[in-house]
Amino acid sequence: MHDEQQRPEHGPLSGFTVGVTAARRADELGALLQRRGATVVHAPALRIVPLADDGELLTATKELVDNAPDVVVATTAIGFRGWVEAADGWGLGEELLERLRSVELLARGPKVKGAVRAQGLTEEWSPSSESMAEVLDRLLEEGVDGRRIAVQLHGEPLPGFVESLRVAGAEVVLVPVYRWMPPEDIGPVDRLLDAALTRGLDAITFTSAPAAASLLSRAEGRGLRAEFLATLHHDVLPACVGPVTALPLQALGIDTVQPERFRLGPLVQLLCQELPGRARVLPIAGHQVEIRGHAVLLDGSLRPVPPAGMSLLRALARRPGWVVARAELLRALPGSGRDEHAVETAMARLRTALGAPKLIQTVVKRGYRLALDPAADAKYADA
Repeated sequence: MHDEQQRPEHGPLSGFTVGVTAARRADELGALLQRRGATVVHAPALRIVPLADDGELLTATKELVDNAPDVVVATTAIGFRGWVEAADGWGLGEELLERLRSVELLARGPKVKGAVRAQGLTEEWSPSSESMAEVLDRLLEEGVDGRRIAVQLHGEPLPGFVESLRVAGAEVVLVPVYRWMPPEDIGPVDRLLDAALTRGLDAITFTSAPAAASLLSRAEGRGLRAEFLATLHHDVLPACVGPVTALPLQALGIDTVQPERFRLGPLVQLLCQELPGRARVLPIAGHQVEIRGHAVLLDGSLRPVPPAGMSLLRALARRPGWVVARAELLRALPGSGRDEHAVETAMARLRTALGAPKLIQTVVKRGYRLALDPAADAKYADA
């Protein structure tokens, strides 16, 4: 491509590491993040189990075939397709589709509408926003007292939706097409938790409330809940696709960031604003230095830095321009033991990675300091 040379060598998320807990659409989210420069750590906190052999879905399907509801709400494309496929497997496919042709069929958004029409059905109405709140408003405006409403569930809770319908007098039939289960391999989840606790992550994305609850549950099971919550408070940014997803975290006092539109694209765009905004930017030795998760932007040029070097750089940046003793820097190094020679080795590698040796000054017999520009010294004198 001829325009490659005009592009910056880094994206807005270059130098940052983002954890992805999604099971569904994880590849899509990961690709969006990587396209903007992020390093992605994928650890599906859940797996989705189809209920084709599940008596609960079979019972609900038979009940709707035998006793027509007034309204059916289709909430996800994958769930609606799964329901029809399961019914086909039981020999009830045609009867279910015939039943759905005779009821008021509401589809939550364009993707669900596409799945409905692919089955030869026509929805009565669909919100452009994909908002369950908008679906609820329409039903309540129509009046639901005494009406029978079937809701195809999609593995996540629908806070307030079912309750509101029942309070307004509706009989609600739940159609659980698939459900969330813990992952078969817990290893990636444990590695994600470990990375968060050692500052190996800058953000964790959540696209479902059960995934957030599952990760918190695993942290508790390992005796790490308090430490993990502290990390989310201070070091690792929890980013949720919407307010429902954020509920398990908010219940524990964790503030999250959420895009205004509850989609993957806006979630990634939000991270593109938030993470660079959290990076430390300092004028050092005539250069502008932006300290990111696992890299440094030096005058706009991306310089990857080894983990030990990042630990030293963060320790120096906490008090820019001040001398930091070797003993203190040694404590900042992960698993370094008691040998202060480890500081010298890590410092040499850090300077090599930065490619600008004058950024960090050696103060004989005392330690090291960032060579803060004189004009900035006063600003950080009391840091």
